[in-house]
Amino acid sequence: MFKQILSRLPRRSSKSENAADSASSNLGSSIQRTSTGTNAAATARSNTVKRMSSVVFPAGVVPGIEPLRSFKDVPNSERQSLFISKLNLCCEVFDFDDLNKNSEEKEIKRQTLIELLDFVTTGSPAFTELVIAATCKMCAANLFRVFPPNYRSNSSGGAETEEEEPMFDPAWSHLQIVYDLLLRCIASSSFDAKVAKKYIDHSFLLKLLELFDSEDPRERDCLKTILHRVYGKFMVHRPFIRKAISNIFYRFVFETDKHNGIAELLEILGSVISGFTLPLKEEHKMFLTKALIPLHKPKSMGTYQQQLSFCVIQFVEKEQKLASTVLGGLLKFWPITNSQKEVIFLGELEEVLEATNMAEFQKCMVPLFRRISSCLNSSHFQVAERALYLWNNDHIVSLMVQNRHVILPLIFPALEKNTKSHWNQAVLNLTLNVRKMFSEMDEELFEACQSKFKDEGAKLRAAEEKRRLMWEQLESVASSRTVTGNVPVLGIEYGLEAGEKAEK
Repeated sequence: MFKQILSRLPRRSSKSENAADSASSNLGSSIQRTSTGTNAAATARSNTVKRMSSVVFPAGVVPGIEPLRSFKDVPNSERQSLFISKLNLCCEVFDFDDLNKNSEEKEIKRQTLIELLDFVTTGSPAFTELVIAATCKMCAANLFRVFPPNYRSNSSGGAETEEEEPMFDPAWSHLQIVYDLLLRCIASSSFDAKVAKKYIDHSFLLKLLELFDSEDPRERDCLKTILHRVYGKFMVHRPFIRKAISNIFYRFVFETDKHNGIAELLEILGSVISGFTLPLKEEHKMFLTKALIPLHKPKSMGTYQQQLSFCVIQFVEKEQKLASTVLGGLLKFWPITNSQKEVIFLGELEEVLEATNMAEFQKCMVPLFRRISSCLNSSHFQVAERALYLWNNDHIVSLMVQNRHVILPLIFPALEKNTKSHWNQAVLNLTLNVRKMFSEMDEELFEACQSKFKDEGAKLRAAEEKRRLMWEQLESVASSRTVTGNVPVLGIEYGLEAGEKAEK
């Protein structure tokens, strides 16, 4: 379309050629209609580019309206038609892989997009069905596209980490204006959702959600704002949007393990969840259980941990009974070999426990403190240190105090092992503080746990000594016997051991 416009620009006489070149280089200026009058009239307009006949424009442009005209140069009655013509003109998409290709057409389109955005911002156009249809068509033509294969490594889950530079789309000079235009249209008070839902339908929304996988953080940020506006304005689409986001999470967790926009989608959901009414619907509880909690599984959880934690805490604060469900989910997906992720889990665990009441805490405190006990003995000092920081939280300590008869026997062995053998001084000091806290809290219980620990330690040492003596005896017997025939040495040893056990 732009090539047709440029190729059919009327040629000027040599006398006014320089003026024409100067005017055509100013792409923000409008192109005027060709005069059919006398030569004097043509000379009087030598400082502007001649307006072209509508014949040079493709069928997508409104007949009789030339899209490169300025809104200021047409009466109010024609501005809506000119707006649609400009939208249709901007449906042509250019290749930005080669920046030098179609550079003039790209600049014309950019200026036209800016003019459309200014008109929507300041002119407050009436969004009739034709205008909405043309706007959605133009946005779809420019925004909906297939992304190239993701080059990110599996370890980062397809999202840029702090060490990696973000990827920027070369077509952003056009995309940014299109996103701004779509946002201004949706936010406009004259943009009727009942009419627009015919064009911003399920297919449009699915394609919009697919764009969240863009590697350009600027694009994801624009999409986040637009989808939030759509969710607020189109109440009829709210269940579908939640379901579509759930499907993205399912595919990410259980299939691809790669997606760039999980953090942005969770940020949208954070404000959505805060608006849920009480009591929570069963659909919303299922969303927590089936979509949000499994997001703790991927390796790249660190890139969206803050947004995920905020969403989960919102559920717990709205309905206390969900605390045990969340804690159970954390234990289910607890990382065993990833210390950095384990520190993240401990941080989220503290936030959840801070919002947990006594009844829900008691449902899962046994498996929970078995896991915490394991963290206390971690050779990675940050894991052990972060676990010990739980005792700095007053609410969690109050929960422990009231359930100390269950909790202290679970963690006492870990505390004793730390005081005797942990290599990190900070962990050792924190362990001694926690140990002292329990001692002052209930001295009788503390002494009982200490006595039990000593008894169990003595039993373990006795069993170990017995096993050592038995092996020495077996080795002595095996060395004193000569191997005859095809009898294997191991057979002799196992036979001796079985015989000694039988005698006992």
